[in-house]
Amino acid sequence: MVKKPTIDQLKRIAEKFNLDLTTEDLASYQELMKGTLASYDRLSELVEPTLPVKYERNAGYRPEPEENQYNAWYWKTSIKGSGSGKLVGKKIVLKDNVSLAGIPMMNGSAILEGFVPNEDATIVTRMLDEGAEIVGKAVCEDFCLSGGSHTSATGPVLNPHDITRSTGGSSSGSAALVAAGEADMAIGGDQGGSIRMPSSWCGLYGLKPTYGLVPYTGIFPIEQTLDHTGPMARTVEDVALLLEVIAGNDGLDPRQSGLKVKSYTESLIGNAAGLKVGIVKEGFGWEGISEADVDELVKEAALTLESTGAIVEEVSIPMHRDGLHIWNGIGIEGLTTLMINQNGMGSNWKGHYSTKLLDAYGKARKTRANEYSETVKLSMLLGQYVQEQYNGKYYAMAQNLARKLTQAYDDALKEYDVLILPTTPIKPTKIPAKDAPREEVIKTALEMIQNTAPFNITGHPSLNAPCGTIDGLPIGMMITGRKGEDDIVLRVAHAFETTNKYATL
Repeated sequence: MVKKPTIDQLKRIAEKFNLDLTTEDLASYQELMKGTLASYDRLSELVEPTLPVKYERNAGYRPEPEENQYNAWYWKTSIKGSGSGKLVGKKIVLKDNVSLAGIPMMNGSAILEGFVPNEDATIVTRMLDEGAEIVGKAVCEDFCLSGGSHTSATGPVLNPHDITRSTGGSSSGSAALVAAGEADMAIGGDQGGSIRMPSSWCGLYGLKPTYGLVPYTGIFPIEQTLDHTGPMARTVEDVALLLEVIAGNDGLDPRQSGLKVKSYTESLIGNAAGLKVGIVKEGFGWEGISEADVDELVKEAALTLESTGAIVEEVSIPMHRDGLHIWNGIGIEGLTTLMINQNGMGSNWKGHYSTKLLDAYGKARKTRANEYSETVKLSMLLGQYVQEQYNGKYYAMAQNLARKLTQAYDDALKEYDVLILPTTPIKPTKIPAKDAPREEVIKTALEMIQNTAPFNITGHPSLNAPCGTIDGLPIGMMITGRKGEDDIVLRVAHAFETTNKYATL
């Protein structure tokens, strides 16, 4: 039952909206609300549709440290699918922002700890229908706002290649578990590079699909125009296979626009004959950020594609250097609006709302906001300031400029089939100490997204391909293609993989 607002409550709301109302005015409005409030009571009596839960499961368990070498597991379980299909025999772990009914989900944050979804995300049902086994939830960064792996409330996720180093984030646990061989495939999420960056630092293939190709239904969002979810695996074939299963409209996600689903595994023909590859000049040599040995290795790897039949040339896209600025304009204010002020679901869109999650998170953040990570606190303070001070103008400008950035890449992709850049301009960084100052915690969480974030704005498919190691640390090459041509991106990645010059790490 929805309670009638008090006069004091209405007075506070009126002041917020700069309304000059007397006590008599407020009493009048209070009385006029009765009829509409009855509708809210009726809504509570109706049964809303939820996402289906088709397969039996056990509650699973939180693994002890001796069973969690890299601190990458949040929860272990075993949910077996149909017994037939494309994913039979495949063990898949989910980033812990994906709803899995009956299994706890905390999205990396103490604020959500104890929440248990009552629904399966669309992609979960699709994977189980094709015979997959869901083996658990992987730790992710606190509300997914870190490119490092040190902000989760459950502690840092350790890189299997060097446990003193970051796995990258925010799909940190997903990357570590696949790299360590504890899962065959993983689902990651990507709003600023969070599939590609951990894939880069852990030596995996990880694809941020074309915006809207894979439904985001049942997954905790950050910003609707940036949200992507997609596959991570040790081989291109497994990435393509998983994409075939999870792609396609579900009729419940406003991010989707009817993109055609293709047979992605059939695109893996072992060569890039007849394709043109553009090495994006502006993706290299970021002043004060890029490491020369990383740049050199990625360029060398890109040139390797010539041996598979591709034509490889350098291309200049000057506006790429403004991509991060545009992302900041959209991401900071956008996430503050949707993920903070509107409890992750917001309004003004048609589709499926995860109301149990919305309610649980909304209640928790009102009492436990101090437990947000440093990166979330910084983002929400800045986002709210800019919103209040400048009335959303800079968010709007950034969204308008996003069209120019998209066109800049599209113009280059008229001549080239794919574009190549370093996924991360730096090698895996050291995990900050537990008592590290706030400045270090935030710097190591956000310093590596220059090349990945722009393609979240534009929605182009973008994939990390492991292209070698430096001092035993994995380095990634990012392959980006035309929207809707995830198959071409996968073809180029597979051609590179089959050269065996850089074996999967």
